[in-house]
Amino acid sequence: MDSINQQQPEENRKDLQGSEAVKKIKELAEKAGTCFFCTKVSDSGPLAVRPMSVQKVDEEGNFWFLSADDSHKNMELQTDHVVQLLFQGSAHSDFLSIDGLATVSKDKEKIKELKRLQSRLEGAVEMWKSMKDSEPDGHSVCRLIESFAEREKGA
Repeated sequence: MDSINQQQPEENRKDLQGSEAVKKIKELAEKAGTCFFCTKVSDSGPLAVRPMSVQKVDEEGNFWFLSADDSHKNMELQTDHVVQLLFQGSAHSDFLSIDGLATVSKDKEKIKELKRLQSRLEGAVEMWKSMKDSEPDGHSVCRLIESFAEREKGA
């Protein structure tokens, strides 16, 4: 045991599955509001990292984000779908690291749904209001579709 945990034992790692995992993921993602969305994870070079606001975590534990069609992230995901999401819930605890595969979609109904949900993230979403129109054109949606743990469990 390291010196910090000898003085102040804490349970800071727990492998969760199923509905218990989704509940905890939603809790931590909502608390954090934003995460570091990392691409180029399977590359031997440095990660490409940017802050992203989570628009929704669905009942299956999928993360949904809004992004511009021409973003670097979307270009990177065309060649490598492996991503890592890093969340910090507070300055001292509540962290979450999720590895998985991401896809980009231009589903206009999903984009409209996510834009309706963004009201809770007003500060992070101001850039969307400054775009030339409020229609979903020019936007895409990125979804983390499965975690590696779920993929390995099913194999």
